[in-house]
Amino acid sequence: MSHIVTVQDAVTAFADFMEPTDAELDAIEREMPVILADVDLLDAHIVTLDRMPTEVDERRIRRARRQALAARVALVNRAAGMSVPGGAA
Repeated sequence: MSHIVTVQDAVTAFADFMEPTDAELDAIEREMPVILADVDLLDAHIVTLDRMPTEVDERRIRRARRQALAARVALVNRAAGMSVPGGAA
């Protein structure tokens, strides 16, 4: 007779104590603008996978790339502002 220990481990791997912590949820919330901007950039690229990009597609990709970069810069600037003690620049 074989035991189902591996199934037990798989079931308990997603137990209640494995929920994300408040700190992890806060980090995800802070990074959400970057995540959404990256999704928009991916969407712009996906549209052009099966055809040649038109000028409108190229504009959409450039705009999405700029927005993704701006979101990353804003995240880094917020993180840098939070870690500077005493307000020193």
